[in-house]
Amino acid sequence: VQLVESGGGSVQAGGSLRLSCAVSEYVYHRHCIGWFRQAPGKEREAVAQLDSDGTTRYHSEFVKGRFTISKDNAKNTLYLQMDYLEPDDTAMYYCAIDLYGRKCSILDEWGQGTLVTVSS
Repeated sequence: VQLVESGGGSVQAGGSLRLSCAVSEYVYHRHCIGWFRQAPGKEREAVAQLDSDGTTRYHSEFVKGRFTISKDNAKNTLYLQMDYLEPDDTAMYYCAIDLYGRKCSILDEWGQGTLVTVSS
């Protein structure tokens, strides 16, 4: 399975971006897939995930109400809609997939990342 992110860029605070993660094959019905991010000088953190049963989970208070994870099965693509962006959202964003049913507790394949920069 290959994952390719796109959609990052530079935006002012309060703006929006939609990230995309193209997946090389249809996997959503069998696997957990999610978005993660790593800011400069910080550890990588989970943002949101989509479980194989369709359940969505947002991992932190900082994204609730601002970020939305979704998928398009026909396009084998995962999305992360990010609204009301803040400078603290500046990071490299990655999508990753758990291929063995561990609810994204362990991720097996990662994309190369897409950079999001939010200016104040």
